[in-house]
Amino acid sequence: MRVVLVGPALRRDRLRAQLPPGVEIAGEAPTLSAARALGVDASAFLVAATPLDDVALVEPLTVREAQVLNLLADGLTNKAIAARLGLSDETVKFHLAAIFGKLGASNRTDAVRIALRRGLVAL
Repeated sequence: MRVVLVGPALRRDRLRAQLPPGVEIAGEAPTLSAARALGVDASAFLVAATPLDDVALVEPLTVREAQVLNLLADGLTNKAIAARLGLSDETVKFHLAAIFGKLGASNRTDAVRIALRRGLVAL
């Protein structure tokens, strides 16, 4: 698996030390935007986020990402989110990957938990 490490240098160093064998680092960048601009072939962006949920986002969510996140918090599946917003399933997956990266979330549940704590979504 090829990954791009994202975040401040010290946090990327800590994340690098925790990677399991077989994970190849394809690049590193301070922000998700800079990582995308690298244009490297990678399976994932790994965000070296701080453990504190109350720290401001390195990069704010777009309007569409916020819409996807709210529907995710409502418990909708990717297909249901896609139908509601008039998007393809692949586009929803793309938005979810960006949301996970920006929030430092590892999965859907983690993203909703972090978003709730930060006041990004309301139930």
